[in-house]
Amino acid sequence: MIKGTTKVSIIGAGFVGSTTAYALMLEGLVSDLVIVDINREKAEAEAMDLSHGAAFVKATDVKAGDYEDTKNSDIVIITAGVGPKPGETRLDIVKKNYNIFKSIVPQVVKYSPNAILLVVSNPVDVLTYITYKLSGLPANRVIGSGTVLDTSRFKYSLSDKFSVDARNIHTYIIGEHGDSEMAAWSLTSIAGMGAKEFCLAQGGECDDEFKKATLDEVKNAAYEIINRKGYTNYAVALAVRRIVEAIIRDEKSILTVSSLFEGQYGIEDMYLGIPTVVGREGAEKLLNVPLNEEEISGLKKSSDVLKESIKDLEF
Repeated sequence: MIKGTTKVSIIGAGFVGSTTAYALMLEGLVSDLVIVDINREKAEAEAMDLSHGAAFVKATDVKAGDYEDTKNSDIVIITAGVGPKPGETRLDIVKKNYNIFKSIVPQVVKYSPNAILLVVSNPVDVLTYITYKLSGLPANRVIGSGTVLDTSRFKYSLSDKFSVDARNIHTYIIGEHGDSEMAAWSLTSIAGMGAKEFCLAQGGECDDEFKKATLDEVKNAAYEIINRKGYTNYAVALAVRRIVEAIIRDEKSILTVSSLFEGQYGIEDMYLGIPTVVGREGAEKLLNVPLNEEEISGLKKSSDVLKESIKDLEF
């Protein structure tokens, strides 16, 4: 993709969609950027505002359009939908967004049948699964933002507690992007040491209370932000930019995108966040990382929670 022109379309010009467009433009990742929204004037305003910064970034043709204008996109990012209101969980809004996606996905596939679809709208794992079912595309070309953002939040929390650069902490949040997500403590390492070993070296102890408090901080982060300003946008846009970068540059990066499980860890036919090799073909390989029994059990519970939320939907 990176060798020629690269076209990315964003469906949804809300806080997440517009901030994602801004992040992609700043990075100079795409040559053509199309923004589509049910509110055409909002999409046009965002495109105009971004375009007026043309003298400060690498050349990017930004425009608002309809689905026809997304034709032959390399990547289509779906951020449209209803977000959780204060007091709601991500799973509370499944049916509302399912109805929205039934109108979006067929149009996207009609004009860009060879695109990679990247779902960001919540509940992201469920909506990625729904997109997979509605699109008819192979699983590797339908991915969700998964727990990429949650993993960054986890690294930030640990970096703050340990006074260590977040980029030097290697760990993952896995499972649902939501209340049943888990910290993969068994895979966590800092300077070649496991979390427990590193804590002891620093004169502390990563006991169960510490682990629970840290995970709760990560899980509740979005709710805390939503309660204060009504939405989240900056960090999620950076997470999406990172995923797009891995695809466009064919990086083979390992990211916890939402990928389709096909028997891994005893889980079938559900999307969850798990370390996945991401490159030009999308989710190129879901990795069977060595999780402990508690983490595998948690993944299965995540899957059960998500399957319960969609049992009444018709595909």
